[in-house]
Amino acid sequence: MSVLKKIPLEHLGYDFIPNEFLHEGQDEYTLRFQQNPRNDYRDLTSIEVQELIANGNWSSDWSKVKVSAIFDPKQVQGCKFYGLVRIGNLSPSYLEYRNLQLPIGLYHSTIISSDFGDDVAVHHIGYLSYFIVGNEVLLSQIKEMETGSTAKFGNGILRDGEESDKRIQLELCNENGARSVYPFDGMQAADVYLWTRNRHDRMLQHRFEELTDQKFGTQRGYYSQIGDRCVIKNTFTIKNVKIGTDAYIKGVSKLKNVTVNSSRESYTQIGEGCELVNGIIGYGCRIFYGVKAVRFILASYSQLKYGARLINSYLGDNSTISCCEVLNSLIFPAHEQHHNNSFLCAALVMGQSNMAAGATVGSNHNSRAADGEIIAGRGFWPGLCVSLKHNSRFASYCLIVKGDFLHELDIRLPFTLVSNDVQRDQLVLIPGYWFMYNMYALVRNANKYEARDNRHFKNQYFEYDMLAPDTVNEMFEGMDILALAVADSLHTGAGKDTQERIIAGRALLANNMDLKNQTIVLQGAENSRRPTVIQKVGEAYHLYRSFIKYYGVLHLMDALEDGLSLQDIIKSLADKARTSWQNIGGQLIESNALQTFLDDIKSKKIDSWDEVHEFYHDKSKDYPLDKREHALLSLIEVLNLEGMVLSTDKIVSLLDQALGHRIWIGEQIYKSRAKDYKNPFKNMVYANDEERDIVVGKLEENSFINQQQKELETFKIRVANLKGQF
Repeated sequence: MSVLKKIPLEHLGYDFIPNEFLHEGQDEYTLRFQQNPRNDYRDLTSIEVQELIANGNWSSDWSKVKVSAIFDPKQVQGCKFYGLVRIGNLSPSYLEYRNLQLPIGLYHSTIISSDFGDDVAVHHIGYLSYFIVGNEVLLSQIKEMETGSTAKFGNGILRDGEESDKRIQLELCNENGARSVYPFDGMQAADVYLWTRNRHDRMLQHRFEELTDQKFGTQRGYYSQIGDRCVIKNTFTIKNVKIGTDAYIKGVSKLKNVTVNSSRESYTQIGEGCELVNGIIGYGCRIFYGVKAVRFILASYSQLKYGARLINSYLGDNSTISCCEVLNSLIFPAHEQHHNNSFLCAALVMGQSNMAAGATVGSNHNSRAADGEIIAGRGFWPGLCVSLKHNSRFASYCLIVKGDFLHELDIRLPFTLVSNDVQRDQLVLIPGYWFMYNMYALVRNANKYEARDNRHFKNQYFEYDMLAPDTVNEMFEGMDILALAVADSLHTGAGKDTQERIIAGRALLANNMDLKNQTIVLQGAENSRRPTVIQKVGEAYHLYRSFIKYYGVLHLMDALEDGLSLQDIIKSLADKARTSWQNIGGQLIESNALQTFLDDIKSKKIDSWDEVHEFYHDKSKDYPLDKREHALLSLIEVLNLEGMVLSTDKIVSLLDQALGHRIWIGEQIYKSRAKDYKNPFKNMVYANDEERDIVVGKLEENSFINQQQKELETFKIRVANLKGQF
C-alpha cells in the first residue's frame, strides 16, 4: 500500500528540496527566483491582513504572503496560503475567454508556495503547489495542481539522487527498447532518427546521451510554469508541467510530466478527456477528445484527436492521428492516420504517409519476438485492410493494395503498387504506378503538404517534392533492378556477373522490346518461395528515366536563368558523380556530409544540441544548390546511359523534351481526375450530372487542375526564352 506520512502543519509549503540535495550557497528558493526574477513584491500591511482574514482567507504565516503595488484585499477571497506566496498586481477588472468571464483575483483556492503574475483570475483551485503563473492567466475549477522537486517536465533526464530507472525513455522503432532515446524539449525528428540508427556506434550513442544530459541541469527544485495569457479550466490533475504562453486547456483528465510549447502566434490547445503523461508537445498543436498519450513527442502543428493513443512514439510536424493506436514508432512530418481500426507499431515511417482504415502495420504477433521493424520511405500508403509482417522495407511512394501479406517484404522500386494475387499465389508489383494512374494525387499531395506546413520557424527544409535526391536515387536503382529482372527472366547474359546482366537488360528495355507476353520475375522482394511478378516493366523503366531527365532539366533551367553558362555548369561538375542521400526527419542530407557531421559530434567539435540544430539549419540553406548539383549530375548520368553528352547542341532538344514531359504530366493529372466523372459507378449516386457537380464540384472548375495549367503556360514561356539563347 502507499505510505501515508504525517508531518507538522507548519512545514507545509517549506522544505521543497530536501537539504541533502541543496547545492552550496543555495536555499529552496534559489531556482524559483531564477525562474521568476521579479523583485517588486512587498509585505502586506496590517490593515490588508485584517481585510484578508475578514474575506475568509487564512495563512500559516502572513509575513510569507507578498503582493505588488496594485493590490485590493477584496480580490482575494476564501483562500488558504502555505509557505511563500507572491501575488502580482490585481487590477479591478475581469478576464473573458469564449464567454467565460471571471474577475481578476484569487478565489476559493488552496495555494502552496507559488508565484502569480499580474492580473490573474484564479478560481476554485482545490490544491496548487509550487507553480509560477504568468500574467493574465485564467485558472478555473481545477482539482489538483502540484509539482515535485524532481520534476523534469517530460525530459529524459535524472535529478540529483535519482536512480537510473527514473529516466524517461522513448522506445522507438522497435518494441524491445533497444532503439530507445532520451526525449527533450526541442527534439527534432532528425535527432531521433540519427539516435535510433547507428546503434553499433557506441561512441556516437554515448555522445547523444551526453548532449541531452548537459542540456539540462541535475538540480532538484524547478517549479512548474504556466505562461502568460493561458486559460486552464475544468481540469482534474496537472502535475510537473511547463506550459508556454497563450495555451488553452479545458476538461483535461491528467497532464503529468509534460512540456507544452505554445506562443501567441502558435498557440496549443488541449481538450476534453485527455490524459497526457511523460511527453513533449510542440508549438501550435491540437489535442482533443479522449486522447491518451504516454512517453511521446508531438512535433509542432500536429494533432491528436478522437481517442487516439500515442505511446512510446514520435509524431513529426504537421501530422494528424485520430481514433487509432500508434506504438513504438518514429514518424516523420506530414503523416495522416484518421481511422479507428488502423494500427501502427514498431515502424520508421519517413513522412508524407497515409494509413488507411483497417491497415495494421505491426505488431510482432506474427513473429517470434518483439524485435521486428518496418521501414517505409516517404509517401508510404498502405491501403484498406492491409496487414504487413515485420521485418519489411519499402521505397518511397509505395501504395499497398488490400490484403494480408504473410511474408517479409523488401520493395526497393519507388512509386510502386504492391498487391497480393491470392489466386495465382504471387506477389505483383507495378513500378511507376503513381505516374501511370494517379498523377493528380501525386502532384497534389506535394502541394498540399507544402501548404499545410505552418511552422513559423522553418529551421529545417522539409522536402515534399516527388522528385528529389532520395527518390531520384531510388529510380536509378530501380532501373538497374528492372534491367536485371528482365535479363534473368529472359535468360539473357546467363553466366555473366550482375553488372553485365544489368547492361544486357538495359539493352532490351532501351530497344522497347515487347514484354507483354513475358513473365518478369523479381528476386529478393519477398521472403517466400512464390514468385514476385513485375508488370509493365518497360513502361516503368522508361518513366523512371524520363522523370530523372525531367528532374535534371528543371534544375538546368534554373541554373541557366540564374546567369550561369552551360560551360560553367559543365566545368563545375567535372570529376563529380551523383551521391547518395539520406532522409533524416524529413530533411534530405548528402551522406558524406552527414557522416562528417556525425564524426564532429563524436570528436566534440559539435558539442550541444543547439549546434546540432544549427547544422540542420545550415544544410537547409545549402540544400537548393546541393539539390541542383545532384540533379545536374543525374542528368549527365542518364544521358550517358543513352550514349549522349550534355552540350549546347543538346540543350534545345532537352528543353523540348522537358516541355513535352510537362505537358504529359498535365494531361495525366487531368485524366486521373476525369476518370471519376466518367465512371458510371461513381455517377450512379447522383440524380444527374448537375447534382454531381454541385456535390463534388465541376471538373473544369477544379482549382488544382487550373493552377497546373497556369503553371504550364509559365513553363512554356521559360522554355521559349531559354531556347532563344541557344
